[in-house]
Amino acid sequence: MRIIRFHDSNGNIHYGTNYKDGSATILTGDLFTGLTPTNDRQAVQTLLAPIPTPPAILCIGLNYRQHAEETGADIPERPVLFMKNPAALHASGSPIVLPPCCTDPHQVDFEVELAVVIGDAAKNVAESDALNYVLGYSVANDVSARWWQKKGSGGQWNKGKSFDTFCPVGPELVTADEVPNPQALQLSTVLNRREMQNSNTADMIFSVAKLIEFLSMGMTLLPGTLLLTGTPSGVGVARDPQVFIKEGDQIEMAISQIGTLSNSVIHQ
Repeated sequence: MRIIRFHDSNGNIHYGTNYKDGSATILTGDLFTGLTPTNDRQAVQTLLAPIPTPPAILCIGLNYRQHAEETGADIPERPVLFMKNPAALHASGSPIVLPPCCTDPHQVDFEVELAVVIGDAAKNVAESDALNYVLGYSVANDVSARWWQKKGSGGQWNKGKSFDTFCPVGPELVTADEVPNPQALQLSTVLNRREMQNSNTADMIFSVAKLIEFLSMGMTLLPGTLLLTGTPSGVGVARDPQVFIKEGDQIEMAISQIGTLSNSVIHQ
């Protein structure tokens, strides 16, 4: 099933499916115990992130071989883990907002990522069983303020990754049964009609299943946890000259079988 979350014309929040022509079929029930289509179809006033605010946003750095190579980093022996503030969650179709502390100088970068939503509490999960804990997949942009990531936070990445609106996800959550192999997905970024990233999840150093095994080792992943699995090569900071996003830009990120995440950029 392909699931959206949205406001109707009265401001009510719904889950929906069969989203097309500005409307969707209402789903009843609970995202984690089951949603059922109804006969009610409603106009979509505003898209929301397809999941409510997650208990945690866990992110993996340097998880594509070609991306590690373009940054000059060694191939990691274990997943590189950092976190984003859950309040950074944002929707497709809504603008990324650059705060003043990130625009002098311009430093904000784009990172297309396969997003994974955990469906059941997972602890000490074996790699062979890990995908059974996945509720679904979406497209994410791990928006990154590079100065804050590398220099402004004592060597910790979290601040530079966590400004409000810096985690767009969507537009749809595609349930796991529709994505039989998350390691065979094409993903790309187009910035102002210029292709910047184009790769495949087969280039991941650590697979989705391996990441869930690693992250759940001695640590419970609660239902709704959002896992961002790393970005491929082509990010702006690694280019010559460097490319950072600015007001007026349009970013489209696509993952095969899942969809296209679209956001404009504005200044606060």
